[in-house]
Amino acid sequence: MRLHHYSIHTEITYCDWIKRYILFHKMKSSEDLADEEQKIELFLTDLAVNRNVSPATQNQTFNGLILLL
Repeated sequence: MRLHHYSIHTEITYCDWIKRYILFHKMKSSEDLADEEQKIELFLTDLAVNRNVSPATQNQTFNGLILLL
């Protein structure tokens, strides 16, 4: 993220969403990243339906997860 000159606040926020994503799916290794499209969709759906986050927050989460993959 630093190579792309993201602000430190953006970097912290994206890292937080990546951590939440990993905890949500109970991932333990990099092999757990398989089927990422389904897992991202499931995570974003949970945010929208069960946690009532705004579309802007969902977009921010998605952008952070793209950096993970």
